[in-house]
Amino acid sequence: MPRLSAGERREQLAEAAIRVMIRDGVAETTTRAVVTEAGVPLGAFHYCFRSKEELFQTVIERIMERNLPPAGPAHPEGATPHEKVRALLRSYWDQVRARPAEHLVTYEVTQYALRRPGLADLARRQYRHYQDVYRAHLESMAGAAGLVWTVDLAVLARYGLGVLDGLTLTWLIDRDDVRALAALDEYARYLASVAAPADRVADRPAG
Repeated sequence: MPRLSAGERREQLAEAAIRVMIRDGVAETTTRAVVTEAGVPLGAFHYCFRSKEELFQTVIERIMERNLPPAGPAHPEGATPHEKVRALLRSYWDQVRARPAEHLVTYEVTQYALRRPGLADLARRQYRHYQDVYRAHLESMAGAAGLVWTVDLAVLARYGLGVLDGLTLTWLIDRDDVRALAALDEYARYLASVAAPADRVADRPAG
């Protein structure tokens, strides 16, 4: 068996933890269950992670990273801001529909952490991370679509996270694709209303 680096071993354990969480639930995801799933000795866990909390944080980040697709799919020439933003949001939604079990795990981690004294900070870090990632994704989205946002980006990121978080959870409950996409398109219309073409802003006279 090839010797893995610490980074590769962390990746292996994080992926094993995701599989255990999907199969058995977050509350049953013990360090022993994770190393058994990964096929490694218990000592490998303590070599890679200081605590189960750190593992959970890594799991959250890993799921978030792969469920935010690149922010630059091709757009038809002459597409409106709404059409550009709509295409980008639908690209995100494709990831939600492709990995529903992983998204369900993230909500379960949040509830698990909030109900346990000493773990509440994990949930706070989880949502701070979400806001940071979504803010960066909004910046990438604007760049890919040739737009600039006309409202404060931090506020827009928090608002958008609330919208997407709620839409995702609702869809996980009812699996109503038609209404989910209709709501997503409505959010795209809102984003288009607070965006302006970057070239027009750049050409605007100073002062």
